[in-house]
Amino acid sequence: MKKRLIVFGTGDIAQIAHLYFSTDSDYEVVAFTVDEAYLSGPEFCGLPVIPFESVTKIYPPSDHAMFVALSYTKLNALRRQKYEAAKASNYAIASYVSSRATVLNDGHIGENCFIFEDNTIQPFSRIGDNVTLWSGNHIGHHSTIGSHTFIASHVVVSGGVEIGEQCFIGVNATLRDHIKIGARCVIGAGALILSDTEAEGVYVTQATERSKVPSTKLRKI
Repeated sequence: MKKRLIVFGTGDIAQIAHLYFSTDSDYEVVAFTVDEAYLSGPEFCGLPVIPFESVTKIYPPSDHAMFVALSYTKLNALRRQKYEAAKASNYAIASYVSSRATVLNDGHIGENCFIFEDNTIQPFSRIGDNVTLWSGNHIGHHSTIGSHTFIASHVVVSGGVEIGEQCFIGVNATLRDHIKIGARCVIGAGALILSDTEAEGVYVTQATERSKVPSTKLRKI
């Protein structure tokens, strides 16, 4: 018998979480919940939406788990706040780890983690609580991903890297081995990080600019 699950959220990530948990986990999603102030309708994905303020009365923590399906809004602070509120309400906190991910770290993965397909998590690495690993990342051996961090797609975290709490790592970023990423850092898409970063640092590369030559003038295309 599948375990019953409440999903916090009614946005795109909640819709994705509903699909993944429903098709690739031991959980059955039975309802969604949001703060009453953000309640926009009675149903989402064909299931009831319950105000968080009253969810424990309708779906008691004694026989339901919860998963907080939010993005990196406010540098992951909102997801952290709702994760901590769910724990304070005495819910068991679920994680989703895709069956199409390669997980070789003996299950050292925290609560409320959302680990998508095609991630490679090497031996002796550790994933904290409330971490999102979008698809296609490489988490190197002996690396540590701090809690409440969001890592976008196709990021390379080399061996022995320490990532602090509440970081955001953008698409295609590369982190060299044995460096430390300070808490609440933003590492932009395509960034190459070769040394330690300070807490609350922002590290971005310049966007590609349009060429002065129009496409109609290119001879070899």
